[in-house]
Amino acid sequence: MEPIPSSDFFVGNRQRLRQLFTGTAPIVISANGLLQRGGDNTYAFSQDANFWYLTGIEDPDIILVMDKSSEFLIIPGRSDNRETFDGSIETSDISDKSGIKEIYEEKEGWEKLGSRIKKVKHVATIASAPSYIEAYGFYTNPARETLARRIKSLNSDIELLDLSQHLIKMRMIKQPVEIKLIQSAIDITGKGLAQAIRPAMLKKYKHEYEIEAEITKGIRSLGASGHAFEPIVASGERACTLHNIANSGVLSEDGLVLVDIGAEVNHYAADISRTFSINPEPSKRQRSVFLAVQEVQQYAISLLKPGTLLRDYEQSIETFMGEKLRELNLIKTITRDSVRKYFPHATSHFLGLNVHDIGNHDAPLVPGCVLTIEPGIYIKEESIGIRIEDDGLITPKGIRILSDKLPQAIA
Repeated sequence: MEPIPSSDFFVGNRQRLRQLFTGTAPIVISANGLLQRGGDNTYAFSQDANFWYLTGIEDPDIILVMDKSSEFLIIPGRSDNRETFDGSIETSDISDKSGIKEIYEEKEGWEKLGSRIKKVKHVATIASAPSYIEAYGFYTNPARETLARRIKSLNSDIELLDLSQHLIKMRMIKQPVEIKLIQSAIDITGKGLAQAIRPAMLKKYKHEYEIEAEITKGIRSLGASGHAFEPIVASGERACTLHNIANSGVLSEDGLVLVDIGAEVNHYAADISRTFSINPEPSKRQRSVFLAVQEVQQYAISLLKPGTLLRDYEQSIETFMGEKLRELNLIKTITRDSVRKYFPHATSHFLGLNVHDIGNHDAPLVPGCVLTIEPGIYIKEESIGIRIEDDGLITPKGIRILSDKLPQAIA
């Protein structure tokens, strides 16, 4: 059975936040809201990771208030029609999960909070992101901005203090129960992927989506709630688009397939990539590129330990990757531009409640950090895209690879 964080976990997280935030301002944090998919239906709800980390609550639109020595929740009202379709919020369940005893309906709760807001100069919350993030091409959940506007409507002179840096510091170092959940997600991912790409299974597949479907079946049957992110199954030239999630291409008998997946277990993510050949005998070129990526990953792993600065680490890997690309006759001189043509992404990111978890990239790594190690080489003109990705835990002595049970072999 998968480990489940108890209320003590969430109570402890709130206590740690109080210790890091030394001010006297009330702390007010919102859950995510539902997002329209079309007509009157919504996308599957995904809770704000910080809100869940502090409460364990799965429901939308709830407000957490921590003020002096007290704490309470504000529960949104629901129409009779909505309760018929979505059910009601079970206050006893969220109290047991979060360890918060005081729970108020919306009108009473906002009267209590509002009287306090009108008397203070500051409120501590989590800063809202821009409504649209151009670099990623997506709109953000409006819940934080909605909360900020409501607070400002009660006191137009109030200053909002951002708690983000405190939560980054907290979530960057995983607690034992978090490490167990990440390990469980990784183990399920590895088993699901291994089952799906057995030689006997590979002979049956004609399309990328068939592999995706088999992996999904496998991880769900093993206990995952689903995927931590949209799975990537990309073959041939399509593997050179880093986040190719269409998974609709026809498989080529002599091509490679790049799979990037991660199961989600009790909110915690895995993130693993493997590249394999449909043909039992990959070409000499495919194997050479694969071995180069493998060497870069082993070099990266050798650098990861307490005290490592990610910016220095990434620079070292870029140089080492340049040497491999030169050996493959892809570049003549090692420059940032020449390397990034074939290796256009970072090697590592933090992993946890989000697949790209929050963390301080300018701070030295410490025991308890969990990261991916995922170099890749993408040669569009040769229809070769190869990425090998594993997940590792920084320990006092170095790094422990959490996904080492899953083989890396190309065929």
